[in-house]
Amino acid sequence: MKRNLRSIIVLVNLVAVLAFFNLSVVEKEEILKDGQLVLLELAPVDPRSLMQGDYMTLSYAISQTQELEKLPNRGYAVVQLDSQNVAQLVRYQPEKEPLNEREILLRYSKGNWSLNLGAESYFFEEGQAETFEKAEYGGLRVDNKGNSVLVGLYDENRALIVPKRERVSQK
Repeated sequence: MKRNLRSIIVLVNLVAVLAFFNLSVVEKEEILKDGQLVLLELAPVDPRSLMQGDYMTLSYAISQTQELEKLPNRGYAVVQLDSQNVAQLVRYQPEKEPLNEREILLRYSKGNWSLNLGAESYFFEEGQAETFEKAEYGGLRVDNKGNSVLVGLYDENRALIVPKRERVSQK
């Protein structure tokens, strides 16, 4: 009896974890499909941490604030887009409201030295670091709740940086 009860509890927990994981994937897929493209200007980072193996540490200009200690641990950066989809910070606020016309929410959490927008690392294939050194903007797809997914890095002309593929020589 105890063994059957344990098996049922384990099975129910497994189903719950899988359901939660699948729901999370579906939500991210919806953001990728329907979210608005927002380009965030990248802020300079310590050159030693810019390229670490096969990923790049990202820091956004809008997340650099002198008032970090005054902000709540979680909240929203409210931005407006210019004609080229580059985000301009309007204000920080603790809740989703108020939100004026043409303003977009970006959910943040407070880190030690800056605000985290949920996409502070960009992973790429080995040997592609040089390609991404030119990045000036991080491109995020954002839904109306402030959730975001990093979709790529963009150059100074706001063009998506596409990794170079190595050519395999045929013998």
